[in-house]
Amino acid sequence: MPSFHERLSMLEDDLKATPVRISAYHDLPFCVFHYDPKSEFQTRREMKLLATRLGNVGKSVLTISIAELLWEAIDSNDNIDSLADEEKQFGFERAQETVNKYLTDEAFSPLPELLSDKLSKLNPKKNVVFLNRAASLAPSIYQVSQLLGQMQGKTLVPTVIFYPGSVEGTMGLRFMDMSDRIPMGSYRVKIY
Repeated sequence: MPSFHERLSMLEDDLKATPVRISAYHDLPFCVFHYDPKSEFQTRREMKLLATRLGNVGKSVLTISIAELLWEAIDSNDNIDSLADEEKQFGFERAQETVNKYLTDEAFSPLPELLSDKLSKLNPKKNVVFLNRAASLAPSIYQVSQLLGQMQGKTLVPTVIFYPGSVEGTMGLRFMDMSDRIPMGSYRVKIY
């Protein structure tokens, strides 16, 4: 398997290409860049450097925090005190299910809608989006593969999901490199 920097270089080349080569699907212009969860801060530093290099060739990079979207969804549907009370009374699993409902149920502010709203203001020919802080979805609040499935057809803006985890085989990703997790293989996007 190529090293972190080799994969980052491949991603950079594909983002600089015209047209961008990160996805085989025009209506799902996403890819996943996986990294060791222990190297979170190094990865963020490399993201900033990559954004600068892309800026030097006319691309404008917007970084969107999945953690901020998560808190936006919670804040628009509940307050943290009542969620904490629910966890105290019924346990972590129940509170996690409640947050998952906020992120998936159309009656609330689901994560794909929050993300597509932010992406709708961007120019797909000029902008690139880096989605970071995916670890905020651990351990099982919401699956990144679910986000990808729900984003199909909602944007044309090239988007890179920086994914803390390991890759197994060609398409299997193990979120947060948790040993008890079965590698998910339902990703239909390019994995770097």
